[in-house]
Order: sequence, then structure tokens, then C-alpha cells
Amino acid sequence: VRHRSAARRSRSARSIHSRVSLRSHSARSAGPLSATLNGNSAAPVGSLVCGTQDFINEARRARKVLGGGMRQAGILAAAGIVSLNEMVDRLADDHANAKTLAVGLAEIPGLSIDPDQIHTNIIFFEVTYADMTPKQFVERIEAQGVRMLPVGAQKVRAVTHYHITSADIDQALKVISKVMG
Repeated sequence: VRHRSAARRSRSARSIHSRVSLRSHSARSAGPLSATLNGNSAAPVGSLVCGTQDFINEARRARKVLGGGMRQAGILAAAGIVSLNEMVDRLADDHANAKTLAVGLAEIPGLSIDPDQIHTNIIFFEVTYADMTPKQFVERIEAQGVRMLPVGAQKVRAVTHYHITSADIDQALKVISKVMG
């Protein structure tokens, strides 16, 4: 069974202006697919399995043998349905916010990023000031309400998602400009 994040798969497809059909995946691929719905697709929890009817029957049997199962799971399933039916189309908003953030960061001295390389909601950029590490940068912006993640000796990771608005991006760029100024 191959595992894929449904959110990441949808984001990648959205970045190339394509719809994702997990339902038809198994018919086109070499086998079954397990996909998670939580994460950037705005579902709090959830996953699904795609495959032939025989595979699905065996997966259900294995789940029951191993003690898996939940009562009242329909409430959680509803969040997954909303994720698949409503959130995929709005992923372009996250991509636009990431691009706006990247363009703004490229204009701030002490940071390095190529906005043309940003195609989804995840961006990486470098802190190029010799007297500031990514960890110090993140600590300073976090003290002012902006959250990012230091990764490695020079890089910082930022992610846009359903709860990040264009106004939040503008505010983050103001905070970052102040910290870097």
C-alpha cells in the first residue's frame, strides 16, 4: 500500500491547475492508496483507503482484528467530506499567500529567497545576516506573533494554510521587516 498525504497531493495538483481524484487513483495505478486528510486540508483528523473491493474488505477485516474502530465516527467523517469537497478548491488561496510572502521576503535585506520557486504553500528561505541565526530570527518574530520554523544552519520554513489570511501575510512582513531592520 502506498501512502500519500491527500493535502499534499491536492496542493501539488492545485499548483498545476489540476483536480485530484483519489477515487480513480487505484484504477490508474499499480495498487491501493492510503491517504491522510488532516493537515493543510483543514480536516482535524482522518484518512481513507482506496483500492479494489476485495482490498477494502480485507482492510476492514484487518482493522477489526486489530481492534480498530470508533463509535460515532460519522462526525469525524463529516470533516473529511468537507475537506475533500470544499477545501481543495481554496488551496489556491494558500498558494497565493505563500507567493505574496515570498515576494515580500525577497525585498527584505538579510533574507534570501527566489519567489519564482514557490509553487505551493510551503516556502523555505535563508537568513543571510552573519550575526543572526534562523533560530534567533524565529524567536524574535515569534515574540511578535509570527510563527515559523528554523531548519538547519541558514534556513527557515514557513507554511500558509486555511487559517492564514492575506492580512496575516501583510502583518508578518511588517514584523519581519522590523526584526531585520
